[in-house]
Amino acid sequence: MADLPPLRDVIARHGLRASKALGQNFLLDEQLLGRIATIPGDLAGASVFEVGPGPGGLTRAALKAGARVTAVEMDRRCIPALEELGSAFPGQLTIIEGDAMKVDARLAAGDGAHILANLPYNVGTHLLVGWLSAEWKPWWASLTLMFQQEVAERIVAPVGSDAYGRLAVLSQWRSHAKIAMKVHRSAFTPPPKVMSAVVHITPGDAPEGVRLATLERITAAAFGQRRKMLRQSLKAVPGALDALEDLGIDPQRRAETLSVADYVAIARLLG
Repeated sequence: MADLPPLRDVIARHGLRASKALGQNFLLDEQLLGRIATIPGDLAGASVFEVGPGPGGLTRAALKAGARVTAVEMDRRCIPALEELGSAFPGQLTIIEGDAMKVDARLAAGDGAHILANLPYNVGTHLLVGWLSAEWKPWWASLTLMFQQEVAERIVAPVGSDAYGRLAVLSQWRSHAKIAMKVHRSAFTPPPKVMSAVVHITPGDAPEGVRLATLERITAAAFGQRRKMLRQSLKAVPGALDALEDLGIDPQRRAETLSVADYVAIARLLG
């Protein structure tokens, strides 16, 4: 491994500026990047799939940890900087120039890969939902993802909190989600207007007899009218009110008062 120049030098030499249109904010603190790369565990010899590496800050942290990284970048301005990084870590880095929303991550990185990304703000939630909706247990070993702190709090939100909603249920019904680290806005170039946080998600066992599509339909109805009582918000879902009665759930309650286990139980009854 060759000595690597500071990330600020890389950005200056390649004339890179973070693109608002692509939702970019570059993270340049290499000590912080190194800490993020430890969150999935020991990456020596592991496969990592990264979205939106930009100038390659998190990429180099994963490579230094011994990972084989497949990085998807749609901003072609960043490709030369990533290619230089690949030369410094022979055989460890595969670069895909393209849109991560259109790339088959499983095909690109292989089963058992860790997904590690400072996600572009404009596509982060869409990508997360796609990974959480995979066949279970999923092909990925873990998700270590940077989000706006508000989004991160929605992912890990406990029942009854203002942030609790569909994203929390989707993230928690068969996986374990936690905020692993908060990151101050000043760590980024340019600094975003909001704080960020790294969420770590690992797959758990899926409850038996529950279909994702059914769970999504119930939560969409319940949280789509979250200020209404369940007897009103769920009446359009066939069998849902009967399921509440069978489970002893008061139909006058509101969506945010039902636990993840409650939604799983309703979905199980609806088949």
